[in-house]
Amino acid sequence: MADATVSKIHRHEKYEKLIAIAQQLEPLETAVAQPCDEASLRGAIEASDAGLIIPILVGPATKIVEISKAINIAIDGLEIVDVPHSHAAAAKAVEIIRSGKAEMLMKGSLHSDELLGAVTSRETGLRTGRRISHVFVMDVPTHSQTLFVTDAAVNIAPDLMAKRDIVQNAIDLYTALGLGKPKVAILSAVETVTPSIPSTLDAAALCKMADRGQITGGELDGPLAFDNAISLPAARIKGIKSSVAGHAQILVVPDLEAGNMLAKNLTFISNADAAGIVLGARVPIILTSRADNVRTRLASCAVAKLLAYSRRANAPIRA
Repeated sequence: MADATVSKIHRHEKYEKLIAIAQQLEPLETAVAQPCDEASLRGAIEASDAGLIIPILVGPATKIVEISKAINIAIDGLEIVDVPHSHAAAAKAVEIIRSGKAEMLMKGSLHSDELLGAVTSRETGLRTGRRISHVFVMDVPTHSQTLFVTDAAVNIAPDLMAKRDIVQNAIDLYTALGLGKPKVAILSAVETVTPSIPSTLDAAALCKMADRGQITGGELDGPLAFDNAISLPAARIKGIKSSVAGHAQILVVPDLEAGNMLAKNLTFISNADAAGIVLGARVPIILTSRADNVRTRLASCAVAKLLAYSRRANAPIRA
């Protein structure tokens, strides 16, 4: 009985399903900016071997080749675009996207700010009318549903209109993955509108914006505390009458600090995997961490790939 319980806790069926669906589609050209350490180069090659991407390696060619030999990874046949340093790699990777040679962008060993700086450049970047935001697509073994946590990596202290884009980006991703209409919890420390806690005012405003059609495609409620967002018994104890409370699939945090702590709590205490993707640009941006395991790296690529294909078809990808 003990072995069966452990097996159940550590299964990651939600990620495995996303990866399997993505593998049914042809791999997409992906500009990989500065794959100049073992983790980033290995991640790109593993995603290529899994049939998820066709990597275009952008960075110092000599260094990329040296690393591939040092870790015994074959990169024969892959395109390498030689640039002298990480700043140039970010700019060149974005240029490759703009030229139409690739449909996705993947972070290598450069800092996220450096890559996103190239993405958000007004003259040469990949900006759209939306605010750039990040989503952790989380596979929590002890939770029945995939959880989206946003924004825990890009927007430090978003104002109301930035939060509107953060919510809409997450809803659009959830829909594009064929997961249906999401239930969106706008998180705070409490579940009542409290003027002394600004995030509760933003939560109430966002819900009213959804009522007025300024946010579409999801069912919003907030403010909700984390417990009554994901636990139906907790919501019932508090007397909250809501179709979102206890069933939330997208968790919108008040700021980056809260989101980062929530995501890492789930990762390191609940053994969750956290695939990272940046939204709001012309193409999906795969944002992996050096601490990610193989499953998480593949899931990040799978999520981005499914989003890219859904944009091609202007419809969600179905299993």
